[in-house]
Amino acid sequence: MNVLVIGSGGREHAIVWRLAQSPAVKKVYAAPGNPGMARVAECLRPPQSGPAGFLAVAEAVGADLTVVGPEAPLVDGVADAFRARGLKIVGPSAAAAQLEGSKIFAKEAMKRFGVPTAEFVKVDNPTDARAALKRFGCPVVLKADGLAAGKGVIVARDMREAESAAEGLLAGQLVGDAGRKLVIEECLAGEEVSFIVLSDGKNVVALAPTQDHKPVFDGDRGPNTGGMGAYCDRRILTPEQTAFVMDRVIRPVIEGLNSQDCPFAGFLYAGLMMTADGPKVLEFNVRSGDPETQPLMTSLDCDFADVLAAAAQGDLGGVSLKWKPGPSVCVVLASQGYPGTPKTGDVIRGIDEAEELGATVFHAGTKMVDGNLVTSGGRVLGVTAAGETLPLAIERAYAAVDLIHFDGMHCRRDIGRKGLKRW
Repeated sequence: MNVLVIGSGGREHAIVWRLAQSPAVKKVYAAPGNPGMARVAECLRPPQSGPAGFLAVAEAVGADLTVVGPEAPLVDGVADAFRARGLKIVGPSAAAAQLEGSKIFAKEAMKRFGVPTAEFVKVDNPTDARAALKRFGCPVVLKADGLAAGKGVIVARDMREAESAAEGLLAGQLVGDAGRKLVIEECLAGEEVSFIVLSDGKNVVALAPTQDHKPVFDGDRGPNTGGMGAYCDRRILTPEQTAFVMDRVIRPVIEGLNSQDCPFAGFLYAGLMMTADGPKVLEFNVRSGDPETQPLMTSLDCDFADVLAAAAQGDLGGVSLKWKPGPSVCVVLASQGYPGTPKTGDVIRGIDEAEELGATVFHAGTKMVDGNLVTSGGRVLGVTAAGETLPLAIERAYAAVDLIHFDGMHCRRDIGRKGLKRW
């Protein structure tokens, strides 16, 4: 089959890379893709923006299956447009994608379906925001209602910071219109876990647990980013914890949306906090994680194309995933200035040398200029390696990182460190 992957980041590169290894796949296309994907797929720029542009690409190449990487096209209704044309696609409808498109919709859905989560208040003006901040005290979490590329969540440590954040968000100064409405909620304590599943609208298959690293600096310091690295390790959750999340988080949401004629077909990502009272949901995403997908695709040990095709056909019942025995680690290399305004246009060197060590380097923010690979975004590369143990996977990933260079490059040096206590 011919498969089209929508997106241009590291997550999509990882999916393209995995699909290109499938005997069931004749050719992989990416729209718009990036230079890394171009090594294993044909990259095509949509002729117009929005769902119609991606639909035109799919029809032009005869895509038998389309996989949507990022959230914005899903919120815009790309899956609805494809299904209306009779084309198979992995991704939820625009109605179901509100789980990520609106933090308020997601929190109200959790409350309605009995999903454990933090206490919250929704606000759209400074007066109500100040009242909510006084109610929860500090630390407190402020979340922009709309899509904000992973930068719409602020954990305020004191009241001055909280009030300033609320004012900036509501005024549109921090993340634009996405912050005109807010969720203000209690700050949960514990260890974060990314729990991602694939659903066909009824049946659900869980992927291996992963752990993202959102703050920009080591030790979880500094502002939140789209993710500075992640690792995949089945030791992150016990079988009992996995069963709890499936029974109390995933299935209630899938079944609840079904009961409202809003079936969820695609990737559902539950960002969890493992609190002293058990797992609680921080947020839902309606696509696979970035950078979690990079180690997930590295650790996967089965034909992912067949699994995705089954999901698109409503036929996941009886499907199971196989995983390599050891963990995998992805370290994100970021541009100078990220997560603020990133510096771009810097020549990237050392990728071939890094991959000669056995790592896989996924492109996220790169482009070709005059024959040179240069930076074109905040998160530039995801250097990913596997190992029989977590310490070995970490060692291999950072050995590869040390061979890559571009001006202003920075990364966290503690990706995966929290998981060492389980080894």
